[in-house]
Amino acid sequence: MHLGPRLMLSYFLSTLGGKVAGLVVGSSEFVPAVVDKVKKLKGLTSLLHCTSDLYAEQLPETLSPLLEKLLSDSEYTHVVSTPSSLAKSLLPRVAAKLDVPSVSEITSLEHDSSSNSTTFTRPIYAGNAISTVRLPSSVPIKFFTVRATNFDPAPFEESQEIELAKSDRPDLSVAGRVVSGGRPLKNAETFAATLNPLADVLGAALGASRAAVDAGYVDNSLQVGQTGKVVAPELYMAIGISGAIQHLAGMKDSKMIVAVNKDPDAPIFQVADVGLVADLYEAVPQIIEKLKQ
Repeated sequence: MHLGPRLMLSYFLSTLGGKVAGLVVGSSEFVPAVVDKVKKLKGLTSLLHCTSDLYAEQLPETLSPLLEKLLSDSEYTHVVSTPSSLAKSLLPRVAAKLDVPSVSEITSLEHDSSSNSTTFTRPIYAGNAISTVRLPSSVPIKFFTVRATNFDPAPFEESQEIELAKSDRPDLSVAGRVVSGGRPLKNAETFAATLNPLADVLGAALGASRAAVDAGYVDNSLQVGQTGKVVAPELYMAIGISGAIQHLAGMKDSKMIVAVNKDPDAPIFQVADVGLVADLYEAVPQIIEKLKQ
C-alpha cells in the first residue's frame, strides 16, 4: 500500500478535524484487498468502495464522472490526494465540472471553521517562493493535492470500526451497458425489484425515463434524456419506456438498443435494434434466466 491514503488521513485529522471518508475504486481483483488495508487506518470514519471492470485501468476520463456524482450528492467540504499523475488530471477535471478551483502540491493549510475558509501555502518558481492561496466559504468544496514529503502518515489500528459503503454498479455516464426503466414499473420498490437483477447480471448501470423520475421511482441523477444524462453505451435496454423525443435524444447513439414494451406502436421500437412486444413483468425474468445460462 502506498503512502497516499495514510498521509491524507493524518493531515485531515491534524488540521481540519471532523469526519474523514476514504474512496477506493477499481476492479474486483484489487479492491477487496485495498479495502481490507485502508479500513484499518486510525481516524477513518467511513470508506466508500466501488468495484467495476470499467475502473480496472485508472483513467481520469472514467473516474471523473463517478467522483463528480459522488460529490454532487454529498456534503463533503474538502477533497485531497497526493500529487500522482492520475490526481493531477482527475482533481482539476472534477473541480472544473463543479465550478470550483483546485490547488496543487500544498505544503501547509489553515482552516477557519467560523468563516469556512481555507488558506493554503504552496511552492512556486521551482521552490524559490511561497504562494498563499485562500479559498473562501463561497467555494463549497476545496480540491487540493499535498506534497507528500511534508507530513507523516497515519497509523493503522486493527480494532477500528468504520462505516463501509459498497457499490458494484458502474456510473451511468460512462457505463458500457445501461438498463433503463419507465413509468409502467409502478413504484420505486417494483422498479428496483424488477431492474436491479437484470442490471446485476449484465454488469450494467441503471437509468430511467423522465416519467419514472417524476413519479419518484429513482433519483433524478439516473434520468436519461435531453434534460438528464446523454449516454451512448454498447448496450442500452429500454424496459417499459415508450420513447418520448426527449428520452430518445439521450440514448439514440447507443450501439445496440433493446426495447421491451407491450405497446407495439411505442416510438422506442423505431430506434431499437431488437424489439420485444411483451409484458415486462413476464419478459424481464425470462431474459435474466437466459443470461444466467
